[in-house]
Amino acid sequence: MKAWLYVILGGIFEVFWTFGLKYSKGFTDPLISVITVILIIISFVLFARSMQLLEIGTAYAVFTGIGTAGTVVFGILVLGESADIKRLLLVSTLIIGIIGLKLVSSDKPKQEQAADAEVTQSAQAAQTAPVVQGRGGK
Repeated sequence: MKAWLYVILGGIFEVFWTFGLKYSKGFTDPLISVITVILIIISFVLFARSMQLLEIGTAYAVFTGIGTAGTVVFGILVLGESADIKRLLLVSTLIIGIIGLKLVSSDKPKQEQAADAEVTQSAQAAQTAPVVQGRGGK
C-alpha cells in the first residue's frame, strides 16, 4: 500500500512541476524555476521509492498516467483548455487503465515474488519428501 501512495503522490507532483515548466518561461523566471526543480526532485524521489516495491512497468504507467490525466484535468479546470467530449473520454480511459493496473498488480517486486515462491516450494518439498530411516547397528 505504501508503494501505491508513493507513486500516486509522485504523479500528483508531476502535475505541479509540469505547470511549473510552463510558467517558468523556459527557466528564465528564477523563482518559478527553482520551485519547479524542487517539485521535479520530489516527484522523482517518490516515483523511485515506489519502484522498490512495485513492478517497474506498472509503477511507470501509473506515474505517467496520473501526471497526464492530472495535467489535462488541471488544464481544463484552471486554464480553460478544451473540454471536448472526445478528450474527456480518452482521459477517462486512461484513468480506468490506471485503476485496472492497481487491481491486477502485486505490491511485491518480481524478485521478492520469486523468493516467496522458492520458499513455498521448499516447504512443500519438505512435507512430501519420504522419510529415510537409518540402519541400526544390531
